[in-house]
Amino acid sequence: MIEFKNVNKIFQQKNSEIQALKDVSFKVEEQDIFGVIGYSGAGKSTLIRLVNALEEKTTGEVIVNGHDINQYSKKELQSVKKNIGMIFQHFNLLNSKTVFNNVAMPLILQGTSKEKIKAKVDELLKFVGLEDKGKQYPNELSGGQKQRVAIARALVTDPKILLCDEATSALDPATTDSILKLLKNVNEEFGVTILLITHEMSVIQKICNKVAVMENGRVIEIGPVLDVFSHPKTATAKNFVSTVITTDISDNLRKLIPTDQHATDIKLYIDGEKVTQSIINDLITKYQVQINVLFASMSDIQGTPVGYLTLRLKGDDSAIRRSFAHLDSLNIEFEEVGA
Repeated sequence: MIEFKNVNKIFQQKNSEIQALKDVSFKVEEQDIFGVIGYSGAGKSTLIRLVNALEEKTTGEVIVNGHDINQYSKKELQSVKKNIGMIFQHFNLLNSKTVFNNVAMPLILQGTSKEKIKAKVDELLKFVGLEDKGKQYPNELSGGQKQRVAIARALVTDPKILLCDEATSALDPATTDSILKLLKNVNEEFGVTILLITHEMSVIQKICNKVAVMENGRVIEIGPVLDVFSHPKTATAKNFVSTVITTDISDNLRKLIPTDQHATDIKLYIDGEKVTQSIINDLITKYQVQINVLFASMSDIQGTPVGYLTLRLKGDDSAIRRSFAHLDSLNIEFEEVGA
């Protein structure tokens, strides 16, 4: 659907040049909700603007529907762009036009008949929950309602791809959640592939199935959301994950827990059906190990329960070894973290 192959983007300035993208390569499959996250200046906005040719790459390939986006003729590119919708952080609505006419604008520019325009716009206003707002103007709407208008406008040409450039960054948390649910519905009901950029890991957590982490123009980590959340490899990814999931004891709390030379502390990661297993009870009853729970947290990642535990185990060496073997037999990931 969308593929970046060794993409570089250099912006020329008077006396210097800035490389915004550095050898970026990854693929967005059909019907993905693919999130790209990074701090300001990471290259996210430049990347997403390459997909609909708002920017042109310096080298590499940006492939959309099997062809390099910059190899299309002007006429072909116009046709391709009809299949790519886009929404923005600040909505980009026309304040002098009604909600109805804002949504209708792409069809008006294409010369679509009034009957078809009315049918399509009415359908989409109902889909986004604004069927009673068609005659109002943008300045009469809340931020969330404005973004719903923008989503309806982006969908009016029946695109196969929807680009979201920080689409929820200007919204409060409750409104953000409602917009994310709407985008999820767009993906599921219309089969639209979504590529979104954000600096909020909670957005990735709630609707994306895949994520790429960017830093200084490079993709430094990429994979299914569950994998990146559960096993972040880079410092940047770990920092983002820590904003939505607490995976370990804080340094301040750790200082308050007395050390015990006769105990072993272990950190466990459990997910899916494993969270319902009686792990602690089994270690106590089967292996006569004393256990203190030092830390526990549970999160929902795309419908999969994910848990982190830090346990303090006390027992003879044989009991500890057998406890570890039991955890191994259950395919539970764990590591010793001292005591």
